Amino acid sequence: MEYVVEMLNIRKEFVGIVANDNITLAVRPGEIHALLGENGAGKSTLMNILFGLYQPDSGSIRVRGQEVRIGNPSVANGLGIGMVHQHFQLVHNFTVTENIILGIEPNKLGFVNTSSAGKRIKELSEHYGLNVDPDAKIEDISVGMQQRVEILKMLYRNADVLIFDEPTAVLTPQEVTDLIGIMKNLAAEGKSIILITHKLKEIKAAADRCTVIRRGRYIGTVEVASCSKEELAEMMVGRQVFLKVEKQACSPGEALLEIEELTVLNQSKVPAVKNFSLRVFAGEIVGVAGVDGNGQAELVDAITGLGKLQAGRILLEGRDISAFTVKERINAGLAHVPEDRHKRGLVLEYSMEDNLVLEVYDRAPFSKKCLLNRSAIRDYAENIMQHFDVRTAQGPGTIARSLSGGNQQKAIIGRELSLNPKVLIAVQPTRGLDVGSIEYIHKRLIARRDAGCAVLLVSLELEEILNLSDRIAVITQGELIGVVEADSANENDLGMMMAGCSKGG
Repeated sequence: MEYVVEMLNIRKEFVGIVANDNITLAVRPGEIHALLGENGAGKSTLMNILFGLYQPDSGSIRVRGQEVRIGNPSVANGLGIGMVHQHFQLVHNFTVTENIILGIEPNKLGFVNTSSAGKRIKELSEHYGLNVDPDAKIEDISVGMQQRVEILKMLYRNADVLIFDEPTAVLTPQEVTDLIGIMKNLAAEGKSIILITHKLKEIKAAADRCTVIRRGRYIGTVEVASCSKEELAEMMVGRQVFLKVEKQACSPGEALLEIEELTVLNQSKVPAVKNFSLRVFAGEIVGVAGVDGNGQAELVDAITGLGKLQAGRILLEGRDISAFTVKERINAGLAHVPEDRHKRGLVLEYSMEDNLVLEVYDRAPFSKKCLLNRSAIRDYAENIMQHFDVRTAQGPGTIARSLSGGNQQKAIIGRELSLNPKVLIAVQPTRGLDVGSIEYIHKRLIARRDAGCAVLLVSLELEEILNLSDRIAVITQGELIGVVEADSANENDLGMMMAGCSKGG
């Protein structure tokens, strides 16, 4: 049997948009097959068809050589096809075992037998090196562990074709390395893995073959080992992409953001940021590097007004803004690209045009005497969406929730940069974006720097920190370990500092 899954000439059209335009995908047994494409290229739609969440308008699917109709996810599970979605589908106050057996509970005389299920889950976990505790509650385990629970859910249902939808979007660098190891173990056992991603580094590290789609169309399938990252990027975007950021040396001006001896408490009233001091000058990007959960979130909340500071103060252009509201900080020239675009970046049930004026709707020309000027709002939103390549089905009137994650992110960045801020706090600005969009956003951040803005960049991607920053501040357990010049730093040095070994000054 050459192919375990074949999707032949699949077409899927939504209102006004062709998501899949005659796409063919063929997956071999025991291979990791990457599905690569830009945000909104149609990757998730294609996999949702294979998993039975959507029905194709035309085309056919074969599983192990037999043509099948996958009417719903139960049919997919019955055919041995499982899927880990980008946003996990777990009940937080249930245990690992309860989540895994949900819907297929083994019962005897009406009683759920969790102990036998737990035993099998433990065996599967050990066999594949997943190290998951069957009795742990979901709310008590890390995001990386929650993902492993989703993998176990598929294995428990005897899946041998495993679909991973953007599996590394929420993981730390170490968790990404661990996940690639897990995927390779699964493939070595004969499982076939379809990896939906736009991260070229991970494709090179994990995949055997790669199918590229662009704007809903099939571009080609290649052997990963014989293809460079640059060649894959060009197939995906349709033009040459510069993976390294081109920038001139910075020429810093006055200090626009000054953080002085800042202490911030976390939800447990324990100091998450301790006596932290840092200055960011006009015309420079300062990167904040650190392992996730070392006080970055609390630091950003204190600067932006989303959290309270216990001690110290924050100055913007020499003015103490420590007691300012969020709105007052925005009006003073502070912009914020938040880490969580759903919780902090967008009102998901609002239209894009309403989301893009959230911070300025009360200014002219968007309103007068409490009445909104709809045409001015629409023009402003259209302009941002065009400049930042935000793709939607129905323009500015599209509901935010319906956009792909990458397009939501581009809209937020467009909104914040359109404020022409003095100081920009950018947290994970390219999370979930493809290489073409990352290249574009990086250029825009450099352009803001060159226009005299002070940029504080908080990212878990060390490559991004090294690429974009002029100086790098390393934070560990809420403390500033040191500040180094970016052009003399490398991943190894930063990794050592993140582990608590001080350097720089």
